[in-house]
Amino acid sequence: MDTKDKEALLAPRLEQLREELATLDTPRCVEKELMQAFQQRFRPKRTWYGFLTLPQWGAAGALCSLTAMAVLLALSPHQSVSVGGPPLIGIDGGAAFVALDSLERIEAEPDARLVEAEVPRTALAPLGVPVSPDNAADTVRAEMLVAADGQPLAVRLSTTN
Repeated sequence: MDTKDKEALLAPRLEQLREELATLDTPRCVEKELMQAFQQRFRPKRTWYGFLTLPQWGAAGALCSLTAMAVLLALSPHQSVSVGGPPLIGIDGGAAFVALDSLERIEAEPDARLVEAEVPRTALAPLGVPVSPDNAADTVRAEMLVAADGQPLAVRLSTTN
């Protein structure tokens, strides 16, 4: 028996079922009440993470991240930074060198040479040399440690002008 024969046998019975169902008049709210009853009886199981909505999970994640950052910052070692204090060139009356480049670069330089120069006082202001309008045009005698390519590595100021 093929499908066409089965459909031919079922067609009159399905038609009879449709006619009888058309005579029944069910109220409009029956389907709604049935769906509510079904939902109450078969509630979806809640998971451990289902008690928060997606935006609440986002806020919780942001709060945890901020807390972790605050704890890391609180526990990280800090170095105290002092502003002011004695100028760098005041050590040993100007006899110590002041590094202008990293110590690694200075130690790695094979052909460093010592050069004497007259340096304008205004150029040494970032190193702590006091500059006023009266002495801004003055020069300071300095010894400079210079790399082979001419880059200054360190400077030492002379006590004589």
